[in-house]
Amino acid sequence: ADIISTVEFNHTGELLATGDKGGRVVIFQREQESKNQPHRRGEYNVYSTFQSHEPEFDYLKSLEIEEKINKIRWLPQQNAAYFLLSTNDKTVKLWKVSERDKRPEGYNLKDEDGRLRDPSMITVLRVPVLRPMDLMVEATPRRVFANAHTYHINSISVNSDYETYMSADDLRINLWNFEITNQSFNIVDIKPANMEELTEVITAAEFHPHHCNTFVYSSSKGTIRLCDMRTSALCDHHAKFFEEPEDPSNRSFFSEIISSISDVKFSHSGRYIMTRDYLTVKVWDLNMENRPIETYQVHDYLRSKLCSLYENDCIFDKFECVWNGSDSVIMTGSYNNFFRMFDRNTKRDVTLEASRENSKPRAILKPRKVCVGGKRRKDEISVDSLDFSKKILHTAWHPSENIIAVAATNNLYIFQDKVN
Repeated sequence: ADIISTVEFNHTGELLATGDKGGRVVIFQREQESKNQPHRRGEYNVYSTFQSHEPEFDYLKSLEIEEKINKIRWLPQQNAAYFLLSTNDKTVKLWKVSERDKRPEGYNLKDEDGRLRDPSMITVLRVPVLRPMDLMVEATPRRVFANAHTYHINSISVNSDYETYMSADDLRINLWNFEITNQSFNIVDIKPANMEELTEVITAAEFHPHHCNTFVYSSSKGTIRLCDMRTSALCDHHAKFFEEPEDPSNRSFFSEIISSISDVKFSHSGRYIMTRDYLTVKVWDLNMENRPIETYQVHDYLRSKLCSLYENDCIFDKFECVWNGSDSVIMTGSYNNFFRMFDRNTKRDVTLEASRENSKPRAILKPRKVCVGGKRRKDEISVDSLDFSKKILHTAWHPSENIIAVAATNNLYIFQDKVN
């Protein structure tokens, strides 16, 4: 139940939310810098924990609906409270997270324990006053957006107008208004009339960071469609179609499975999109549809192991990818608790490991190398000894600083660059 299923920084980076398979959301808050240790930047400590979703049962379809949190998305902060969206397979909820450090006292009709007083005993009129109390962080559900998805929700994305958001499942994408919970607008529907003719499913979807009319969604066939909501109400016809033609020499039984895109992300500038498939991360320019401008091999040494990865179902793992705040570095996860970073300017890349044995607090991470064959050096690890049960699927990057959050099964690691 405590396996982490999503990680997300808020827009300032002061808060970090994680969701897990047990339906819980844990929010971490960055501590303020202390005056006596100005060089030690604030660490993240638990701020609030609440149960977002409960397990349910769909009696019409005899289906159990898991409580697992698939995605969390923060809304920009407008006042003292924080708002976030969380979703499981079927239901999206809007949560308000607020602080309370004052308590009203001196009611006329109630005593201090909250019991009602006998009206005949009330002889004086009291003015209630606010008294200080220990800080309490409350999470309250403000909206529940349910009953709009036949299939499992894989993505939610908040629009840049901050009035609407979309939720995507395997075959449909719905547009919601934050104020309206009982209806949504279907903007993409790829369900064929005959389900036997189904050839692809939607795997991820995201709104453009600045243009509220534009969004992208990726498919299990390795294609990305950019849609413009100004052209028509139903965006079944895309404005742009991004696909890289397959090299016939690389064709194999697993080609279709490994080409399926597991994550798609707009850059902060809105000029590029990044996609993650099983073996690579690709960066696409919105103005060039026929091929990506950059391709990074995440773990090419697994190409020879696809058969065993297919047998143990690892080939269906859905890895996410993230940009850093300036869009110059990208990060994604791998197996053996490895995660990879690629610098787009210098073309340098590094493999790091998130493990309790190797990462004591404030220790510097050593780059890891995987040996593909031949003689293995002392500091290398061979492909055959990689642990495929340890995988980093979910990562997040602070919006403005070099602080990253990496979810390794039920552990959350937070790393930051070295401060001189």
